[in-house]
Amino acid sequence: NLRDVLQTLPGITFGAGEGGGGYGDSINLRGFSASNDVTIDGVRDSAQYNRSDPFSLEQISLSNGASSVYNGAGSIAGNINLVSKAPTGSGRSAFSVGAGSDAYGRITLDTDQEVVDGAALRVNVMMHRNEAPQRDVEQFQRFGFAPSIKFGLDGDTQFTLSYFHQTEENVPQYGVPYALNAFSHGPLVGYDRSGYYGYANLDAQEIDVDYVTGVLEHRFSDTLKVRNLTRAQRVTQYTVTSAVQGVFCVAPGINPYTGAACAAPAGAVNDFAPAGPRGNLRDTTNDLLYNQTDVTWEVATGPFGHTLVAGVAVSHEEYGLDIASLLRNPLGALPNPVLPLLDLSKPVAIYTGPINAIYSGHTESSVDNQALYVFDAITLSDAWEINGGVRVEWNDAESRISTIATPALGGAVTTGPLNKVGDKLVSWRVGLVYKPLENASLYIAYGNSQTPSQPSVTVINAGAGCTVASCNIDPEEAENIEFGAKWDAMGGRLSLTAALFRNERKNFPVPSNDPSDPSVQLNGKSRVDGVALGAAGLVSDDWSIFANYTFLHSEVLQGVSDFCLANPAATGCALGGNNAIAGDRLPVTPEHSFSAWTTYELRRGLLIGYGATYQGEYTFARTSTASRSFYTDAYWVYRAMVSFPLNDHLSLQLNINNLTDETYFIRVRNNATSGWATPGDGRQLVLSMNMRF
Repeated sequence: NLRDVLQTLPGITFGAGEGGGGYGDSINLRGFSASNDVTIDGVRDSAQYNRSDPFSLEQISLSNGASSVYNGAGSIAGNINLVSKAPTGSGRSAFSVGAGSDAYGRITLDTDQEVVDGAALRVNVMMHRNEAPQRDVEQFQRFGFAPSIKFGLDGDTQFTLSYFHQTEENVPQYGVPYALNAFSHGPLVGYDRSGYYGYANLDAQEIDVDYVTGVLEHRFSDTLKVRNLTRAQRVTQYTVTSAVQGVFCVAPGINPYTGAACAAPAGAVNDFAPAGPRGNLRDTTNDLLYNQTDVTWEVATGPFGHTLVAGVAVSHEEYGLDIASLLRNPLGALPNPVLPLLDLSKPVAIYTGPINAIYSGHTESSVDNQALYVFDAITLSDAWEINGGVRVEWNDAESRISTIATPALGGAVTTGPLNKVGDKLVSWRVGLVYKPLENASLYIAYGNSQTPSQPSVTVINAGAGCTVASCNIDPEEAENIEFGAKWDAMGGRLSLTAALFRNERKNFPVPSNDPSDPSVQLNGKSRVDGVALGAAGLVSDDWSIFANYTFLHSEVLQGVSDFCLANPAATGCALGGNNAIAGDRLPVTPEHSFSAWTTYELRRGLLIGYGATYQGEYTFARTSTASRSFYTDAYWVYRAMVSFPLNDHLSLQLNINNLTDETYFIRVRNNATSGWATPGDGRQLVLSMNMRF
């Protein structure tokens, strides 16, 4: 799935998702959130959902550094662009069927045919199901269908119309109880690695993604062309989740979050009393309308060559969220008696109490964005090039949160205030490239990014958008500088890269704690200095390699408001009133990460592959000045593959993921009173038959 692909790229880690659960991808890139920096064919895909299957993707492109000049508001550390397969009229087809352990089954079809002269049709189909390896309950089922047709294959005018549909029915992954503090290190003592700590008969995740895209391209000459892209998208997601929260008691008889001796109601060692958001229902709808026009012009001015790109982009997004609880009596009261104690080592994943959907809130928000941009790549000589661009955009957002009283209180709806915010954003980037050799280049790039208080309709904190305290703040700003080198060695077969970079958030929001000015203050500052190394290509005719290493030195420079710095004893300033958290690492940002995948072709087309991924330890934001930073465990995960051709069209392939059956944890959530983590997939074997014709 897509997460499998992304987690092999160093510098990317995953958080616990919106609200701490499985509501959507929570991606951290080079120390900063990139959940709002995923694009599909260059169009921002800001809906908060799990992008699971790459069946319709041609490639995944990762660009690093502050890049809102390319992709719009945000983009502090980079962008992940998913490139869709498009018709070419190649006349080729590929069919694959796979089966494996943990009830794994998968079928895909990709066919690309010229249907009439100058027109090609491409169809991708996927059916998939599997259980989470070495987990008792979690399972995933999905179906995808992505047809596209292109007219004018060999002409100056081309039009491509595509449709994408994917539907999923999953049991969401929260994981196991987890705590990093002075009393616990990782999963709680006595936990069950395969146990499900929610309710299997209630918890569900249903996702439907549909979008239609039209791309019109016209070439006026060899040096001038125009391209227009229009997309309409809807993403709906229905989830019921039960957080791994409660009052826990572990050996030798302590609460693992407080260190205190266990007390009622969880008085028995290895027991916990469920609490918090259990049986929570969230029903969301995301709508997007997008249009973008680009003009590309290649022109010379004296001895200098220019490649100019100018464009305009307009988008409108709407978001709706309904929240309810299922673990209720008909008039909204909590179940009586209260939820029974559960055994930490053998959790019972079935809920037997009353089930009634009691709605408690509705959120609606929208974002309108208009952008103008221009880029120019100037060839100064055979060895020197300068490139840069600027983007000006107007981002207008509004949001409203309404609450609903329980039926016992009449079920009255209290409509919240309509919060509005409008920002003008200016992003830029400039770079200089020097080529001392034809197959080598050195570069330096410098740019910024700007993030408004509500960059998208699906923001963290349940899509609440900006509030009265945060709507009036200026956009936060980040800057990125990077030095790098690229060398195409061995006749261009092997690409080697190296980069040294700094990403710095100049002013992120922090609580004010100033009674005279309750608005959020842009006083926070943080920085990531890093090194990235990469190698990709052929070492020999038979041996290929793809490897990356990233080092990230992250640091909080200021984590509190200027008011707290000046008044450390003021109410609310206890956590770092004297900026005690300055110098801490950024949350979910490992210093070291590494990934490698290599294949070697033996006799008669037999191909063997082996890969390794390493993720170093990382920490979380501290919750008190008395605590120190605690770190997750680093881990290695290995995978292997063997493929053998039966004839020119048919091959068999065996994949083994997590070869050593390593126990490790991803998507970790850790705070002062609760926490959980998703166990990484255990060992899994998949045998596939691949046919190309």
